[in-house]
Order: sequence, then structure tokens, then C-alpha cells
Amino acid sequence: MVRTLRIPRLVVAAPSSGSGKTTVATGLMAAFTARGLTVSPHKAGPDYIDPGYHALATGRPGRNLDAYLCGTELLGPLFAHGAAGADLAVVEGVMGLYDGAAGQGELASTAQLAKALRAPVVLVVDGSSQSRSVAALVHGFASWDPEVRIGGVILNKVGSDRHEELLREALDEAGVDVLGVLRRTPQAATPSRHLGLVPVAEREPDAVAAVAAMAEQVRAGCDLDALWALARSAPPLTGPTWDPAGALAGAGTPPPAGPRPVVAVAGGAAFTFSYAEHAELLTAAGAEVVPFDPLRDERLPESTGALVIGGGFPEVYAPELSANAALRAEVAALAAAGAPVAAECAGLLYLARELDGAPMCGVLDASARMTERLTLGYRDAVAVADGVLAPTGTRVSGHEFHRTRLEPGAGTDPAWGVVRPGPPRTEGFVQGGVHASYLHVHWAALPTAAARLAARAVRPGAAV
Repeated sequence: MVRTLRIPRLVVAAPSSGSGKTTVATGLMAAFTARGLTVSPHKAGPDYIDPGYHALATGRPGRNLDAYLCGTELLGPLFAHGAAGADLAVVEGVMGLYDGAAGQGELASTAQLAKALRAPVVLVVDGSSQSRSVAALVHGFASWDPEVRIGGVILNKVGSDRHEELLREALDEAGVDVLGVLRRTPQAATPSRHLGLVPVAEREPDAVAAVAAMAEQVRAGCDLDALWALARSAPPLTGPTWDPAGALAGAGTPPPAGPRPVVAVAGGAAFTFSYAEHAELLTAAGAEVVPFDPLRDERLPESTGALVIGGGFPEVYAPELSANAALRAEVAALAAAGAPVAAECAGLLYLARELDGAPMCGVLDASARMTERLTLGYRDAVAVADGVLAPTGTRVSGHEFHRTRLEPGAGTDPAWGVVRPGPPRTEGFVQGGVHASYLHVHWAALPTAAARLAARAVRPGAAV
């Protein structure tokens, strides 16, 4: 359905990674929420971790907007879906403002997203090692693409009153509004490790305190009234709104009749990576989505007829996951019975025979181990086997992000043929009802994945 969306909105961007986008974006979300506004949180790109902090700040699901994974045509509709009922939307950018998919122009950049949403950009600038040069830097970013509207700057890591004065004078000469100044402080620091920030689910209540500190920094250092006025200056957006039922209907896959199958979805500290739209699509496809925690639950949810195990950090929790032998046995039995099992990255490792020497579920004849090498980037792939998520020949855009290596056994069938970047290669496993791979795919771009999984799930009362 085509609608006109009138929602105040801001895109929080930066010249480069490490400038403080997450602190500012999360702090703004929490500060405006504390003012009584309903804030819709969004994140540019495929990152799963920042949306967890956004959700903590706003009480609403953090949602990703990724032109590479979902296509540019879905940016507006997915934004409208996520922002429904909100008073304000705040979008955290990715990397530097104009950085996107390598070698593909502005594709998947924050700038492309800001233009698609017709949203003003707040540029977060690390002022720690500059004074008057800040004006040249901001001028360059503001003038590079005239379709990108830089609405103002928030200066981060400012050292003193005198330093702030110099930065403000320079930006005043350049005609750029300073919307906030944040001083150097470790208060709102969030710990990182091999794949970025430590997810919220692993560090509560510390994460609650960190978000509160970000909100206090933003309240103390930013002009919230000016930022609210800037957000309200965004023009109306006209276009369709994405919804899961409509996506399934458009794909020609209405929910089957009969009792709703239970699809168990892994969560907890070891499996924190998921897109909110996946559960919404499964529900629209006729499934009952039930979360479980492989670190704590010794049994799968009652009447489980299918399993989804997304990304996360099983390498951090390998001993604890291994110690839960009862659940590992249930997962293996469900897979052996032919029930559909969809696993991505961390889920792939959990289904393996072992991870860094710790026994896992043994569904797949493969051994996994941590390495020093980071595998990161967008991928174009095609299904090379008929699996639970996609029939042979289905083309997808995905994302890979891990520091592990998998050694498969003999006689395994791959899930995907990766056609770009680099030389063609195969990846993942299709084995009975199991579809497991390193590739993260956003189901909003592949709604038939949810429909196929729900349709093949074992119904309550049926024999597994």
C-alpha cells in the first residue's frame, strides 16, 4: 500500500569509523525516549550488534536498512514498516558517510540511505586532533554530494573549553551549525572484542548503564531542541510500506492451512544476531516462533517442528554449549528426523562436530576452529542445491563476518555457490532438512525462505 509517511528523522553519520556514531546515535535515541517520544531505531548496513543497544535505548526492535542485502527498492518500505507508530526515527550510519560496498560506488553507503530517506544528516566529527582544519573536513563532506544534506555537526572527543572554542570558530566561518559537543570521557565506553562491540545480551546490566551514560552525555552536550527541529524539517516520504504478510503474498506463498508449527529460534548470549523481520515473516507464514537459549535450556520448546539458529559468538561460549549435552542431543535428533533446520554462521558452528575441540551437535561432519584471519564482506551467491531456504538456482546477496574456519568431511553437499567477489567457490551445507552456511541473508529480500521453512516444519501432533 502506498502511503505518505510524515515522521521526523535524522541520520547520524561520520567521516570515518571510530568517530563516535554509536555513542551519539544511541544517546540520542535514549535521550529523546526519556523526553516521552516514541523513537524508531535503525542501523545502516548488516551489523547486528549496534541494533541491540538501540533496542535497549528505545524499547523497540533495532532494525537494519541495507541496500546490498535487501535492494535499494526496499529501503523506504522497510523504514516505513519499522517506523510505524513512532514520533521520531534515528538512523545510525555505517563506516564513513560515503563508504559502502567495495568497488560499487555509493551502494550500501550511509549517503545513499540518507538520500533514499530524504533525511538530514548529523555528522559526528572526532575533534581530538584538530582545530581549524575541522572546517575544511566538514566542508568537503557537505559539498561532495549536493543531494546529501548535512544539517549540522556534533563534535566528539573535545579536550577543553579552549579546544571547543577553536572548533566552533572554524565551523562558524564555514557556516555549519554545531549541534553538540561531547568531551573526552570513558564513561560511556562499550567493550569490544574480535568482531566489534560486545552484544547487549552478554553484558546486562552493564549495557543498561552504558546506554544511560550515552544518554547523559548527549543530554549534557547536545542541543536536543535544535536536533528535534532538524528532524522535523525532513519532508514527507511517499511510497509503499513493507509488511510480512504482503511480502509473502507477493511471493505467491500464502500460509498453509492447519495447526501452526513451532519454529524454535536460538537466542541468549551465544546467539545474538538476528533480523527482526525474520521472526515476523515466520509468523506471517503460519509458524509459532518460540525462542530458546542453548546455554540454559536443556530441551527444545515443546512440539518444535523446525529450528533457526542465527549468528553470534559460540566460540566464546564453546565449553558451556558443549556442556549442555541434553540439548545438543535433541538438536541432533531433530535434524536426523528430517525436520527443517536453518543455521547461519554461529549456527553452522553449533551444528558441527566440534568447535575448538569442544563437542558440538554433530549434525554436520565438520570441525571448526578460531583463526586470526577476519573474513568480512558482502557476497553474491546462488543456491547450488535444493534446500529448505531456497531452491536450486536462487540468487541471493549476503554477508560474511567471522574469524573461524570450517574443515568439512567427505561427501557433503554445499549450500551456496559464491560468485562474487573473488573466484567462484562453494560454501555451506545442504543435508536432509538442514541448510547451514556462513552466509547471512536478509529474508526481507527472500521471503520465500520463511514460507518454505514454515511449510516443511513438522506440525504439532505429527511424528518427527
